[in-house]
Amino acid sequence: MKIGKATVPRTAISTSDAHTIVIRGQDLSKDLIGKISFVDHFFFLLTGKHPTSGQSEVLNATLVAIADHGLVPSVQAARMTFAAAPDALQGAVAAGILGCGSVILGASETAGRLYGEIDALARAGKPLGTAALEVMKAWRAAGRSIPGYGHPLHKERDARVDALFAVARSARTDQRFVEIAVAVEALMPDVLGKPLKLNVSGAIPAVLLGAGFPVEALRGVPILARTAGLIAQLYEEIRQPIGFALSYQATREMQYDGALPAGFGAHE
Repeated sequence: MKIGKATVPRTAISTSDAHTIVIRGQDLSKDLIGKISFVDHFFFLLTGKHPTSGQSEVLNATLVAIADHGLVPSVQAARMTFAAAPDALQGAVAAGILGCGSVILGASETAGRLYGEIDALARAGKPLGTAALEVMKAWRAAGRSIPGYGHPLHKERDARVDALFAVARSARTDQRFVEIAVAVEALMPDVLGKPLKLNVSGAIPAVLLGAGFPVEALRGVPILARTAGLIAQLYEEIRQPIGFALSYQATREMQYDGALPAGFGAHE
């Protein structure tokens, strides 16, 4: 990411005076509140354009798909943080969001960039299979993993994948990135020697890029979705606390394999 050289702060997203809050050129109170959904507002904030019905359907589906998936690391971090600091809901949510990296949640952006490279070669005239194989081999040669494929629990294709693809087809958005995602999946045995299947992190960029969503903002989708899931988890934490139980279980299962001072444990 480039660091800009601007000396005057500029934004086209919002401004306000004593009477009006302006969002992307529209009056928030008169033109937006009560007239568009939060999903459409998110798209509008990001791109400056109101989404088509198809774009809205696809974005909404991806947010639903990734909002919550059990006691994953981000949720455990949030609940344990909240157990230690119940007066700081925002801190607990932040603790969960800070885990959005290349392995958890951030893989959607990386997969989207992979698909973009394949798409560029295909648009230049190479057959889709050839373009996919070339990019995949280049990524592996550079020591990079192929993101969006394989799952520790869902050994077959993640059920959310086909659900998202079905929404994209119904919404009649561009399907070329879905085709790219499927082509990569088919080539997994040739490149990695094992048939890794698409997971939700591979499906999200496939449908969103086809809906005109910018690749640079792809990571924001799981972050926004998981924020909703974390708030639900923390509300449950208030009513049914398990944060300390999670910490206790980790301590109970821990096996120390480091050095010990002389006489350690002699008085037990």
